Amino acid sequence: MRRGSRLPDMGSPGRQRSKKTVLLVAAVCMVFMMIFIPQYLQMNELPDIDSPMDRLENNVVEIGDMDKILHTPHRRRTEEESLASSDLNHRQLEQQASGGEDVKNTPFKFTQDQVRSKVSSEETTGDIVPLPDVIGRAWSAGAKAWEELEIALSPGEGSSKNESNVTADVPTESCPASLSTTGKELEKSGKVFPIPCGLMFGSAITIIGKPKEAHIEYKPPIARVGEGVSPYVMVSQFIVELQGLKVLKDEDPPRILHLNPRLRGDWSWKPVIEHNTCYRNQWGAAHRCEGWLSPEYDETVDGLPKCEKWLREDDKKPASAKKSWWLGRLVGRSDKETLEWEYPLAEGREFVLTIRAGVEGFHVTIDGRHITSFPYRAGYVMEEATGILVSGDVDLISLTVTSLPLTHPSYYPELVLEEGDIWKAPPVPTGEIELFVGIMSSSNHFAERMAVRKTWLQSKSIQSSEVVARFFVALHANKDINLQLKKEADYYGDIIILPFIDRYDIVVLKTVAICKFGVQNVTAKYIMKCDDDTFVRIDSILDEVRATAIGQGLYMGSMNEFHRPLRTGKWAVTAEVYFVRTN
Repeated sequence: MRRGSRLPDMGSPGRQRSKKTVLLVAAVCMVFMMIFIPQYLQMNELPDIDSPMDRLENNVVEIGDMDKILHTPHRRRTEEESLASSDLNHRQLEQQASGGEDVKNTPFKFTQDQVRSKVSSEETTGDIVPLPDVIGRAWSAGAKAWEELEIALSPGEGSSKNESNVTADVPTESCPASLSTTGKELEKSGKVFPIPCGLMFGSAITIIGKPKEAHIEYKPPIARVGEGVSPYVMVSQFIVELQGLKVLKDEDPPRILHLNPRLRGDWSWKPVIEHNTCYRNQWGAAHRCEGWLSPEYDETVDGLPKCEKWLREDDKKPASAKKSWWLGRLVGRSDKETLEWEYPLAEGREFVLTIRAGVEGFHVTIDGRHITSFPYRAGYVMEEATGILVSGDVDLISLTVTSLPLTHPSYYPELVLEEGDIWKAPPVPTGEIELFVGIMSSSNHFAERMAVRKTWLQSKSIQSSEVVARFFVALHANKDINLQLKKEADYYGDIIILPFIDRYDIVVLKTVAICKFGVQNVTAKYIMKCDDDTFVRIDSILDEVRATAIGQGLYMGSMNEFHRPLRTGKWAVTAEVYFVRTN
């Protein structure tokens, strides 16, 4: 036998057993996949990642080609359901056009019956308020608001006012620079402390109080996380909320800021401070501070960390660490000792809590030390904070609000409409236009509208009436805000006021209004929808549209027909409004 050669390894009994074990596990995995994977795929019926739909995102496709590519079972089902309604809408438009009306010059017609007939075709059941009822409430409230607006604009009401002056009128509500109250006064008048003119950058809310002693509450989930002996736990927590203005009486107001210090009773069995926002009982993602310093890679709020560090029960240094620190001091080491604080609140001990509105978010300080910072969230504006709620296990001593705006932030900055014809919209042309842009805006977004007027609305295409852009704004529950909105619309001539109360969940009505305006009031080849916080490059969009040369129709944007409706969160759609078939 040649040196260096080895006999083939026949394998030891232990290695053979390990191979058999691996084969057995692989066989079990294969059986599991054969049983459960087909069921999972059948429930979801999602397309492949490399499907033609995904390759077509962000591209411009002819409608005919798109129908061929996307002719899937899901599309066939949706086509059958929407065919009848689409034919009915086309017939209605043809009847209006053939009835002798000039579609381009007729006033914008958008009645309540037309909207409700489109959305009430199916019966809705359940405890959730159906969309037709929500729309009906918004229309009825809008009718009352419009009636009040017409009365306020009547000659008898406005005879004492200077109609030719472009300076906006002073709001009827007074706007003090500061407000204060005591706990007893707030308890008599109600738990919500009103702020008539909202907050602004630099406004500060100072609360002096004393947390109550912990009490027993029945909370089985928290008890199971802990010892699990009894479903009763000791709880001590309170809430500070900045609430907005609610439109309907049977709805909870939006929570622009929800601050919840929990001394005892949290599921983690640790003292925490939680922040959140809420709109129509749809809570956002909670931001919790549990005693850990925010990491360096986390974004700061006005240069401050979102969470400061405080001592936890598992952070207390042992005696050996203290001895090593003193030994280092004696030897001459230059180790820097940082100050460490415990949880800033304690039962039965008074505190001074301050909430300051910064540029990027709210900052919370307790007893002079910065504790947490909560960034502003989209859709929640501090100018709309009309009340402060303090409730829970706390004895309120005093509440003070300082640095308040002297004018209502919902009205225009410095209460003056900027003069000059340069910002006014050009008249609507009588002929055909290439693009109509509908800009969705809110009644109190004067600053956003002025920014749009001074930037991309000054493009050559818009000034030459080749492209027409208009703001679509719904009414507000406050009569004074509607008066200023009407004055702005008359002065600039670029606002379409919709006769219903503005609500986030019926924003689809604005989209319908934009499409109807682009068909009835102007003759546009293409219709575009955007928000008032969007910068639109009109020339680039026109170049992209002209390059397609599509005659049948065009949809430009990101479209995914296989995306299922969200059932939870701020953009949730109930099953009564949009039902998805599983087979």
